[in-house]
Amino acid sequence: MTIRAVFFDLGGVILRTEYQAPRQALAERFSMDYADIDKLVFRSASAARASVGEISEAEHWLNVAQTLKLPASESERLQKEFFAGDVIDREIVAFLRSIKSTHTTGLISNAWSDLRSYIVREKFDDAFHFMVISAEAGVAKPAEKIYRIALEQAQVQPNEAAFVDDVQENIDACESLGMLGIRFTDSESTLKRLKIILS
Repeated sequence: MTIRAVFFDLGGVILRTEYQAPRQALAERFSMDYADIDKLVFRSASAARASVGEISEAEHWLNVAQTLKLPASESERLQKEFFAGDVIDREIVAFLRSIKSTHTTGLISNAWSDLRSYIVREKFDDAFHFMVISAEAGVAKPAEKIYRIALEQAQVQPNEAAFVDDVQENIDACESLGMLGIRFTDSESTLKRLKIILS
């Protein structure tokens, strides 16, 4: 069937860590490896709870600060330093805006409670008809339910939807429902493939 809806992941796709130096410097300050601080922020028990809305993003960063033996007053600065090397891919955002009149565009992201306000603040919320954020939905990828929520909001069948993500497990999950999964490696090849699919 014709693809009528295009869903994108955010972290690792639209928003990527293009400059590792700030995060590396932060890791070294606490005598950690880059992978260790990355795991603490993204793959800890606290991060998992924040991803399904059990705790707020602010509470998660307080937990990270506590683990690093920092005072609570330092949690906001810690967050800013950790994400200092992240860059929004404006080419992908422009592509989503360009197809919005002919296709439903959506976000499916495993993210914390402040993501929606971040996207609004960075002025690219208009690229999406809707956003499915795990902390708001109470469920995270690769659970089937989060894809079902997105399909329902887009009012399309699974075989009418394409989903772009950088994690193979999430691609496998969407494909098991009948969606077209596209594993993100770089913007150029991903957008080239999508343009062919949608033409």
